[in-house]
Amino acid sequence: MSEPALEIESLSLSIRGQSILSDVSARIGAGETWSIIGANGAGKSTLLKCLMRIHTGWTGHVRLHGQSVADLSQRELARRIAYVPQPGGDQRFPYTVREFVRMGRFAWSGPFGTAHPGDADAIESAMKRADVEVFSDRALGTLSGGERQKVFIAAALAQGSDMLMLDEPTAFLDYRHQAEVAEIVHALNVENGATILSVTHDVNAAMLTGGHALALRGGEVVWTGPTGELACERILGLIFGATFRFLDDPVTGLRLVAPQGARTPS
Repeated sequence: MSEPALEIESLSLSIRGQSILSDVSARIGAGETWSIIGANGAGKSTLLKCLMRIHTGWTGHVRLHGQSVADLSQRELARRIAYVPQPGGDQRFPYTVREFVRMGRFAWSGPFGTAHPGDADAIESAMKRADVEVFSDRALGTLSGGERQKVFIAAALAQGSDMLMLDEPTAFLDYRHQAEVAEIVHALNVENGATILSVTHDVNAAMLTGGHALALRGGEVVWTGPTGELACERILGLIFGATFRFLDDPVTGLRLVAPQGARTPS
């Protein structure tokens, strides 16, 4: 494993006396891709929000390149980690695409919100990379869910961080937009060496992404390892408490996963 970009040690969170995360530990190498997987309610999104300090009150230790996140201001944290929230919901943003992407530069602004010399280049580069230039002057609320998700990613890219955390980035998106989002994130990892943490409940998506997986069940880590090892009845049963069938993909050579009740087309 490469040098750790992120170390999570015994992270636990309780809300109103209910344990949400319990003793979560992981060591994420710089430039690695990790999928955080598990069933609905396993604590995946909550873990990301703890790492971003959206949720507070957790116990344990989190270190970013060896430095405790507790010692970082929110602005310093935003310079190092970019966060893309889950798509969907009743999100109303009275901004154009360019205005929204510009907000991703807040961590670099000077006193009283003055512009940073690198803002213009960072904004243009982020919009180009996320392929949202064509509707840069449109209101965010006029875009489709897939288009809007690419704008959220552009805003995250504009932050200039070397770590990207995504919460179900392709949920509710059609297949074309799922592929586009996956390509953007993959290129950021391969070309820029960015460290990627992505929440998903889709085992096939995690295996196709590659890299490593951290599996949660009931707020606890039940398995970690290379995503290629996920196509195993024992491991998936441990993570999801269900039974599965396996289908060989002739293109990728991977064993893809289907619920036991799924039918094979005749």
